[in-house]
Amino acid sequence: MKRPTPLAVPVSVLVSLLCLSAGAQEPAAAPSATEPSAAESPAAVPAGEEPAVAPKPPEPAQSELERRLDLLAAELEKMRLGEVVPAAEGSVHGMGPAASKVYRTEHGVTLGGYGEALYRNFDDAGKTDVFDFVRGVLYVGYKFSDKFVLNTEIEIEHVKEIWLEFAYIDYLLMPELSFRGGLLLLPMGLINEMHEPTTFLGSVRPETETRLLPSTWRENGVGVLGEVGPVSYRVYLVNGMKGSGFTGAGVRGGRQKGAEAFSSDFAGVGRVDFTGVPGLLVGGSVYYGGSGQQLAVDLGTLIYEFHLDYKWRGLEVRGLYARANLQNVAELNAELKLTGEQSIGEEMRGWYAQVGFDVFSLWSGTEMSLTPFVRWEDLDTQLKVPEGFSSNPANDNRFLTVGANFQPIPSVVIKAEFQRKFTRDGAPQNQVNVLLGYIF
Repeated sequence: MKRPTPLAVPVSVLVSLLCLSAGAQEPAAAPSATEPSAAESPAAVPAGEEPAVAPKPPEPAQSELERRLDLLAAELEKMRLGEVVPAAEGSVHGMGPAASKVYRTEHGVTLGGYGEALYRNFDDAGKTDVFDFVRGVLYVGYKFSDKFVLNTEIEIEHVKEIWLEFAYIDYLLMPELSFRGGLLLLPMGLINEMHEPTTFLGSVRPETETRLLPSTWRENGVGVLGEVGPVSYRVYLVNGMKGSGFTGAGVRGGRQKGAEAFSSDFAGVGRVDFTGVPGLLVGGSVYYGGSGQQLAVDLGTLIYEFHLDYKWRGLEVRGLYARANLQNVAELNAELKLTGEQSIGEEMRGWYAQVGFDVFSLWSGTEMSLTPFVRWEDLDTQLKVPEGFSSNPANDNRFLTVGANFQPIPSVVIKAEFQRKFTRDGAPQNQVNVLLGYIF
């Protein structure tokens, strides 16, 4: 049975009100000739006394009219307050809370989104402090039926660049098996699919999930997904990366982002997560495929990672380990005319560990949260280079980040942190970040 749209509810109530109103306004029938008049009534009133007036019972039509008026007012108030729109709460099929809204509606269009304004202050004289509206995002979804769902993300970066971050159609066959196709977020790491600002600690994403797992990483493809008990999975076939964009600093430049993507080489990516313990998510993912594309190099690319995210009361613990292995890098360096320390890494490695605690969780009855945190990260994108090349010490980094997230309400966050970057041969570099973010 097709569910009525939110507007159909007050409209149907209004139609019934009009019918009731028309019935209530019909003139009362005149008394028949056989009915006795008041003067002929046997219950005569004694002289000098006021006749007793019996209370008039409420007219059924009038009572029903008032009841339906109250119902109409309540429905219109819900529409005015936006209560017919699903809230941005919880993750569905690996997507962020706001990106999951389309799965929680009965039918039709859903809107959501998020935004981030970031101020960065550097102590390095060679860098200029920056205040940037990094992202303004609009999610537009449409639920055609219980089986078919369209979900899209349109992003404006730095106020002037417009990107389609994802756009896919799901066929939700059953919880254990569904199908997905379009421009897909690759299901790797803890940030790439869940990158809304209220879902992670810190103003900026960890470097490992920027340069080795290059979020936001999206490619054209098809795949399957599902949940079997406490285990969820996603497996996709996508176009491969573009090896000509790889550098000594990582694989981020190899993303094709769905735009006229070279497809001489394809790749497979799969992820498995276990959520059988309340508050726990633990799993891993692997990506393997060719990245040669238009180059005359057979460039096999393997990237894999293991991750853990655990929340218990106010405690938040998160960790990730990632590694990449590339084949025939010496040939790739020759093709790209890279020498010495410019070499692309044959092996790359990154990991981080993070812990935070919501101090407001010690008091009940508040939706606010204040979560101080600390994160340590180690990233080397030239862990190993081909013989005859050398690694650049600037690509062997460690990061200490100390900060806090404050959420006055669940959909708004203010973040601030101090970050110190250590390199193998240089002096530490300090940075302060402050961010205002929202989701809806």
